Amino acid sequence: MDKNDNKSLDTAIFAGGCFWCMVQPFDSLPGVEKVVSGYTGGHVANPSYEQVCSGLTGHVEAVEITYDPEVMPYKKLLQYYWQVTDPTDAMGQFQDRGNTYQPIIFYNSQAQKEEAEKSKQELQDSGKFDQKIVTQINPAKTFYPAEDYHQDFYKKDPLRYQIEESGGRAKFIKKHWQK
Repeated sequence: MDKNDNKSLDTAIFAGGCFWCMVQPFDSLPGVEKVVSGYTGGHVANPSYEQVCSGLTGHVEAVEITYDPEVMPYKKLLQYYWQVTDPTDAMGQFQDRGNTYQPIIFYNSQAQKEEAEKSKQELQDSGKFDQKIVTQINPAKTFYPAEDYHQDFYKKDPLRYQIEESGGRAKFIKKHWQK
């Protein structure tokens, strides 16, 4: 029996800096079937990593999460998203700077849009951050999977992944989310 039998799966698309660092936090969550690194939000079909890095395609690095909403509701994915990004930094994430690393939630439905907007407002109202929450909430565009060598990078090259993670993300998460 296929593991997807009798399941109604959905997708969520989140951008939050380097996609290498966005896979691992979601990959082992209950109800998450797969997490794919890729590009979205731009105007070039099937962009390469080099094209996206040029900043000329309009794409951001992002992850597409396939999940079972009965096990992991979208609202819960949003809570995890906020905890692995800096929602106050519009021009990148940690050591990754520029338009390709902006924090953006891409919604696939009106329900996702409403849930994302509500979640963003709740975070702003919480007072957890002194600065304004600037994460964008945009309609999803075509998601293009990144090249194979980018997929599951934290498993393929754990040392380099740890170096990337040490660029400020782990310290930020510990400061703002771990007691």
